Amino acid sequence: MELSPERLPAQLAREPLRPAYLIAGPEPLRVLEAADAVRAAAREQGVAEREVFEPEGRDIDWNAVEATFRAPSLFASKRLVELRLPTTKPGKDGAAVISGFCADPPSDVTLLVTGGEWSRQHGGKWSEAITGIGHLVVAWQVKPHELEGWIDARLRSRNVLADRAAVQQLAERVDGNLLAAAQEVDKLALLADGSTLDGPRMQALVADAARFDVFRLLDATLNGQPAQVVRMLAGLRAEGAAIPALMGMVVMELARAAQLAQVQARGGNMANEFKAQRIWDARQAGYRRALQRHPETRWVRFVAEAGRVDRIAKGRGRWGVDPVDGWLALERLLVAVADARAGALLAA
Repeated sequence: MELSPERLPAQLAREPLRPAYLIAGPEPLRVLEAADAVRAAAREQGVAEREVFEPEGRDIDWNAVEATFRAPSLFASKRLVELRLPTTKPGKDGAAVISGFCADPPSDVTLLVTGGEWSRQHGGKWSEAITGIGHLVVAWQVKPHELEGWIDARLRSRNVLADRAAVQQLAERVDGNLLAAAQEVDKLALLADGSTLDGPRMQALVADAARFDVFRLLDATLNGQPAQVVRMLAGLRAEGAAIPALMGMVVMELARAAQLAQVQARGGNMANEFKAQRIWDARQAGYRRALQRHPETRWVRFVAEAGRVDRIAKGRGRWGVDPVDGWLALERLLVAVADARAGALLAA
C-alpha cells in the first residue's frame, strides 16, 4: 500500500508491524519523521534490536545484509533492519537481496528502507515486492502553494493557533525550508501563551527566538550554502546578536567535523562515530557533504580559525594582523567551510 508520510502514523497505530517499509523522496524532514514513526512503532511492539546498513564507500555490503536477514537474533526476539540508500537505487545485487527477503520474510525481522530520491525510474520489482508485503511512503516536496497549509497543520499539531497573516509571515521567513519551518514551530510552541497568534505577535515571537538561528546558520554552512550563510550572518548582526554568543556552537560543530574527518581519513566506522557524537540522522547528510569538500588538515585549521575569531570578537586580536571586524572574520570562516573554493578568504 502507498501512503503519505502524514498518514503513516495512524496506519501504524491500527495494525501490527508490517514486514517491510520503503520511505523515500526529496523532502528530508518528511522522510526522517516517517522513518521515526516506524522506529517508534517497532519499539512499542517489542522490537528491541536495530541494525543499520548504509554505504561506507560506493555501495552497501549486500552479502552482509543477506546474512543478517537469515541470522538468528542475539539479544531480542524481533529486529529492525534499516537500509539507507541516498539515491534510493539498490543496484542489481541489492534489488535481488531485497526481493528475496520479501519473497520469504523472516518472522523476527522488519525491514526499513529509506532514500533521498524517488521517481518512476527508481521503482522496480524490488520496490513492488516491498509494497506487496508492507507500505511505500513517498515524501514529496511541499509545493509553494501548499506550504501555508502545511505550517498551519504543524502549528495545530503543537497546540499553537495562528491566523492567516501570522502563517503567511512564518512561510515567508522559512522560504520553503521545511526543516526550518519545523524548528520555528517547535520554538513557537514554547514561546506562545495559548492565544491565537496574529501577524505582529508572530513577528515579535520570531524576533524573540532569533538566538536559535545559529543552528540554521550552521546547517547552511555544513550543507555548502555560502550565499545563505552571508544572508543569515547579516540578519543576526542586524538583530543585535553578539559574536561570542554564537561562537560556542560554531566551535563545537567545527570540532565535531574535525573529529569525523579524522575517523574518515583512517577508514574508521563513520556510523559508529556519528552515534558516539550523538549526531541525529537528519544532520548526518550535512556533515557528509562538508567532509567531501575538505581534507582532514583543513578542518584542524577551521577549528583554530574559530578560536581566532572568538578572540577578535572579545577584543583580544593582534592589532595589525587580525581584522578589527569580528563579523567579517566570522563570515570569512563560515563561507570558507561552506565553499571549498573560498579557502583563500582565510588568508585575506
